[in-house]
Amino acid sequence: MLQAKNRIALDFGNGLHLPFCIGHPSRILMLPELIEIVPMPGKISARITVPGSKSITNRALILAALAEGEIFLRGALWSEDTRIMVEALQALGFDIAVATDESEVCNRTIRIWGLGGKIPNGGTPARPLELFVGNAGTAARFLSALVCLGNGAYRLHGTERMHQRPQAALFQALRELGYRIDSANDMLPAVIYGTGPREAACHVSIEESSQFASAIHLCARHGKWKVTMKVTGDDEFGADEEAAYVNLTFCVMRDFPQRDGEFQIEADASSASYFSAANWLLQGGIEIPAFPASDWQIDSAFPKFLPLPAEISRHNQLGDSIMTAAVLAPFAGSPVILTDLERLRVQECERVEALRTELTRCGVTVVEQDQSLTIYPALGKMHAAEIETYDDHRMAMCFAILGLKVAGIRLKNPSCVRKTFPNFFQKLADAPPAGLGVTILDAATGRPLHGKHLFAG
Repeated sequence: MLQAKNRIALDFGNGLHLPFCIGHPSRILMLPELIEIVPMPGKISARITVPGSKSITNRALILAALAEGEIFLRGALWSEDTRIMVEALQALGFDIAVATDESEVCNRTIRIWGLGGKIPNGGTPARPLELFVGNAGTAARFLSALVCLGNGAYRLHGTERMHQRPQAALFQALRELGYRIDSANDMLPAVIYGTGPREAACHVSIEESSQFASAIHLCARHGKWKVTMKVTGDDEFGADEEAAYVNLTFCVMRDFPQRDGEFQIEADASSASYFSAANWLLQGGIEIPAFPASDWQIDSAFPKFLPLPAEISRHNQLGDSIMTAAVLAPFAGSPVILTDLERLRVQECERVEALRTELTRCGVTVVEQDQSLTIYPALGKMHAAEIETYDDHRMAMCFAILGLKVAGIRLKNPSCVRKTFPNFFQKLADAPPAGLGVTILDAATGRPLHGKHLFAG
């Protein structure tokens, strides 16, 4: 029997009450440890829905908790990262209810009772309130700022990889604001001592992650904080890819209700990039009817980069979808250079090295130099390979798309897609028009996988 603290009650007063196991990623998964993608023979006709934006959902969850009264989030992503955020907010004492979304299996309507900046629960220095953040960067960073508004001690911890990811610039800024943070190396795990709002100012660097600035801005009004952002050293806040994610935060804050209301979350543009890529590889026929209409997400520009240009920058052109571009680059007619990739090195895995290693494993020539990758055409040269996904959802989804054209692509640990897109492989395998009709095999048995066996729950 699951303990109560590992359940979220899905109850909207309409008889729906479905326990959902969340928390540590040790739950039973349906996907095999190794799957094989069978290439598609040609063009298909499909209309693919994409779950809600993880970036917007986790920002909206924080803002809803800080608002006054009943807030409804519609089209919210329901994946490992967002469930971790919901569980943490419940541990902090917020009343949250979750209901299914008929239009998309991995979306939810989430109702939160906001308390106007108050954080109900807190621990003591001897026994801090424990908050598990998994490998969710947004949860780790946003909650670090949020708990400063509480009263008590809070211990944030996550996976081994999350304990290696940067936090120092955020901790430094919170200390400037007057809050105590105990950490052996300015990473997680850390104990943060909330003492409520205080009029103060800080500088925060977004050199390593925009999430540091977003975390403080989301809470600044209730914290009475003044925030100045820096990119590197003494440089002023600049117009690069990290600034684009801070701009996303500002857009969500601008349109978010402060008292009793609802907020619609648009589809995730990074997730949509995989199906835009499939559409290009398979020469058309795939539509994404709910593709983000706004320009809030930097990756909403991805379709404009098909076919790929000679050079793409992660500073001001694409965000995470530059990884999708990387697996399309071998099909280009000339070398493609991906530049300004330094922040990919400190995310779910060391993504620059991972892309180079796994593309090379498939027969692609890739040259890594400084913070760039040059990927050479390899049409007719690529071959079967067993792909290490590094427990990184984007590595798994990118190389699944490569498998649509290259025979014998096998993916280790495909269940890592649960982080942002639990039904990704179902979308590939379902019959058109709801899916692409891709054959996905259990690599150990050769058995085709269908339905629930492809869900990374």
